[in-house]
Amino acid sequence: MTVQKKYWCPTHPEVESDDPDAICTKCGTMQLIPREKKSVSHTFKDFLPLVAMLVVVIGLTMVFSSLYPPTGWMHCMRHFMGSFFLVFGGLKLIKLKAFAIAYKEYDVIAMRSNFYAHLYPFLELGLGLAFVLNFVPMFTNWFTFILMTISAVGVYLKLRKKEEIPCACLGMVFKVPMTQVTLVEDLLMAAMALIMIII
Repeated sequence: MTVQKKYWCPTHPEVESDDPDAICTKCGTMQLIPREKKSVSHTFKDFLPLVAMLVVVIGLTMVFSSLYPPTGWMHCMRHFMGSFFLVFGGLKLIKLKAFAIAYKEYDVIAMRSNFYAHLYPFLELGLGLAFVLNFVPMFTNWFTFILMTISAVGVYLKLRKKEEIPCACLGMVFKVPMTQVTLVEDLLMAAMALIMIII
């Protein structure tokens, strides 16, 4: 399969180059222009693994709520966040090396630190346990808010470039494309942590 290069000549489409300053070899004078990035459409089927894992998270939330009966909606939200981090962090550990490679593609810290890319799943697991056990809740909420906000920034910057890359949110066990869904996921967790800080 021939890979299209980044720049091309509208008059002579067969002339391509990766050099932004390239001139069409047939025109002799026309500078090649950037190729428009194709928009990729996704179907519900692409997100089935994510939906399945969210069902698992809800089921685990119900288990924790039966073991530790909630006293209000905040308690339920804490169980949900704990379940979310335990499930998603656990998935990332299954193929840790592959996750780290994929995560370095878009996370602003992981790009600069291979250690952080490998550490991240353990941070999620730690947060999961902290939420379930209600361990130092103010610290846990602040840490979650900061971590998820940083993650959301990386996702936003990558989405803005309109590049088609896999999302590492489910580790590399399931292939899920990075879309606005990933951004909403990170922002939702950050918002929930912020709510628990404020209230």
